[in-house]
Amino acid sequence: MEYIRDYAMYAAIFGMFSMSWFGWAQERPRDPWRKYLGIASGFALLVCLLGVYFSMMNWDAPTALSDQTNFSNYLISVYVEFILAGVGAFVLIRKKRKDYVAPWIAFIVGIHFIGLAGVFEDPSLYVLAALLVTVSVISLFVAPKLQVANSAITGIGSGTVLFAFAVLGLLRFLLA
Repeated sequence: MEYIRDYAMYAAIFGMFSMSWFGWAQERPRDPWRKYLGIASGFALLVCLLGVYFSMMNWDAPTALSDQTNFSNYLISVYVEFILAGVGAFVLIRKKRKDYVAPWIAFIVGIHFIGLAGVFEDPSLYVLAALLVTVSVISLFVAPKLQVANSAITGIGSGTVLFAFAVLGLLRFLLA
């Protein structure tokens, strides 16, 4: 079943988190990248706001989260994600490895989409999971070579992937 409200929420949520990742990428990027990161954040915000608008205008439309089992599984996935991300970030910071926090968060966010693919009956979320996990691993090798923070590469990669999925959500909503 297609849940058009969920597609609008993809645009809203993925747009918001895309904007956040582009913001995190500004921790220590190369200077010429900053204006492009700001522009990317602005576009992500626009897609987010469109998603919010379409979600509000279709609030009574069916959603995968109307099913109590799906909603419970969604909450479990989100709680586990927050706990793992938070505990991992805490440990990394305590061990003076804060440059690994952004890749760790992207890795956990990616993994959590594996569970959400079933909740939303949307196999495209497996692709999103794979891309975010890939970004988190690649950033560990690319950032040192470019002499930028891991968060710069992780933020650019994760922001781009999430922006693409926000736009995809918007398109799926508009074409449904």
